[in-house]
Amino acid sequence: MKVRDIMTTDVKSCRPETSLAEAVKLMWEHDCGALPVVSAERKVAGMVTDRDICIALATRGRTADRIAAGDVTAGKAYTCLPDDDVVAALETMKAQKVRRLPVVDAEGRLKGILSLNDVVTHAGAATANEIVTTLTGICEHRRPVAVAGAA
Repeated sequence: MKVRDIMTTDVKSCRPETSLAEAVKLMWEHDCGALPVVSAERKVAGMVTDRDICIALATRGRTADRIAAGDVTAGKAYTCLPDDDVVAALETMKAQKVRRLPVVDAEGRLKGILSLNDVVTHAGAATANEIVTTLTGICEHRRPVAVAGAA
């Protein structure tokens, strides 16, 4: 199955200069937990997630209206193309530990978004094993976590 067959096309996005307050409002109004950050030409520059926003607010000592989305996006945006195979997109999600991939055209312009939710809710998009393997890879801790009471 191709990404184009199951991706969300009515994707909301924001600009790098969009405040986190406005980003949160967009997420709330459109029931999503992440927004692609795009240039004026709709080229994907990054992603901002609800987690990114929470951490920025807790660590930067500024209010959401004083922090720009572009200030909290991390490095490279991992993307896929509409003609990519869904299983290949899952491999990218697993390797990069992300739950969502902006879908872009050949010039890098936003066309949609593919989320794990899209894959899970479309029968035949991937096998249960492919989905579980992807989720397992995404959920692995990036660094060792201390266990309480361990000697």
